[in-house]
Amino acid sequence: MIRRLDELWAVTPLAFWLVLAACAYFAVMAVRLTVIDVRHHLLPNRIVFPSYAVAGVLLLASALVHVAGGPGAFQAIPEGAAGFLGVPALRVVAGGVVLWVFYFLLRLAYPPGMGFGDVKLAGVLGMYLGYLGWAHVFAGTFAAFLLGGLWSLALLVARRGTLKSSIPFGPFMLAGTAAAMLLPG
Repeated sequence: MIRRLDELWAVTPLAFWLVLAACAYFAVMAVRLTVIDVRHHLLPNRIVFPSYAVAGVLLLASALVHVAGGPGAFQAIPEGAAGFLGVPALRVVAGGVVLWVFYFLLRLAYPPGMGFGDVKLAGVLGMYLGYLGWAHVFAGTFAAFLLGGLWSLALLVARRGTLKSSIPFGPFMLAGTAAAMLLPG
C-alpha cells in the first residue's frame, strides 16, 4: 500500500488522498473492532456495515479518479487492464464479493467454527485487498488463518485453551489484511 500511495501521489494526487483517507478509516475501524471482538466476541453491525460504504466510496472513487487521470495513470495501475477483473474499480467490488462468499461457505460448512460477523467483515476487507490486487486478497486471507492458527497453537501449548476453546477471529482477519496491505504491489 505504501508503494501504491507513492505511485498515486506522482500521477493523481486526488486518488492519493482518497486512498490515504481509506487507510486512516481502516486503522480506526481495525482498532475498534479488535478491542470489541477480544472483549465480547462480537463484530458489531454498527461498525461493519458503514465500513462497506466508507471503503467502497473512497476506494472506488480513488480507482476511478486514477483511471481518469489519463493514459499514464492507467498504465501505473498494477495488474493493468488485463481482463475484466483487472480494472481496479471492479477488483474492489469483486474482492469484497469473493471474500464474503469464501467466508460464508466456511460458515456454512461448520457454523460453530466462525461467526457471521466474520463473514460480514470479510466483505469489507476484500474491498481493501481487492483494490491492491488478487495476490493481496490471497495473502491477506492466508495471513489471517496463519495468525489465528499460531495463536490457537500458542494457547494449546500454554494450556490456556483446549481444542473446544473459542477465539475471536476478527482481530486475525484485520491483522492479516493489514499485513497484506504492507506487501509490495
